[in-house]
Amino acid sequence: MRSRLSRLGSSTATYVGLVALSALVILPLGWMFTVALTPDDTNVFTNPPPWFPTEYWEWENFGRALFDPSRPFILYLANTVFLEVFVVFGSLVSCAIVAYPLARMRFKGRDVVFTIIVLTMLIPWQAMMIPQFVVFYELGWYGSYLPLIVPAYTGSAFFVFLIRQYMKTIPMELDEAARLDGAGHFRIFWSIILPLSKPALAVCAVFTFLGTWNDLLGPVIYLNRQDQFTAAVGLAGFVSIQNQEYNLLMAANLITIVPVVILYFVAQKYLIGGIASMGLKG
Repeated sequence: MRSRLSRLGSSTATYVGLVALSALVILPLGWMFTVALTPDDTNVFTNPPPWFPTEYWEWENFGRALFDPSRPFILYLANTVFLEVFVVFGSLVSCAIVAYPLARMRFKGRDVVFTIIVLTMLIPWQAMMIPQFVVFYELGWYGSYLPLIVPAYTGSAFFVFLIRQYMKTIPMELDEAARLDGAGHFRIFWSIILPLSKPALAVCAVFTFLGTWNDLLGPVIYLNRQDQFTAAVGLAGFVSIQNQEYNLLMAANLITIVPVVILYFVAQKYLIGGIASMGLKG
């Protein structure tokens, strides 16, 4: 009886803690939803903050945020999706190709190459920002999406590390059996290792998607036309010194959250398995 009460108390404390932690995420989203439904002349910075509109709910704020001719947020979302397709694909292809020989092949200097790749993670992007801008500007890429897309095809040290660590957990006997059947490295990589590495690839794909979706500095530096702007840049345009449309800003924010939530639920099983398996083998 005592052990049963102890387990019940432990479970209750666990659920209470989870509810409290969930409130830290849910309450700000609830406030955003409330502000998104308020009229234009509403003061949203009151104490205590409003939780539900007192007069009527302005559902058309979501349509206004998306289809305003002077600030076509729907176009910004389409531009962001366009970038995501090329950036995520390029990042996965380049990182997987680099990670495979570092994990499955034996050659002189392999560990040195891997160490150099890992050490590049110590260089902050801010230190390379100006040299990269000069290079891309001299190539004539300023004002296009190329500076945002092409670097994804050169690989990311962090994702190479993650995929390599996961590939090392796959038994080497699979490679040896494939070689006995006459398969080369490309066939082994494409038909065996890559399908088995789906959890690691899913983790990298989600991280790349989130990084590109939330990236503000890159598009601000390289894009100079409004019809090229991404969703992050579009969000920044809702609030300025002359124009403070917090209700439309929150409506647009909620719209940008929807694709991320959908992506998480679609890739959830791969994310859990991939993150749990990372680093099991050095």
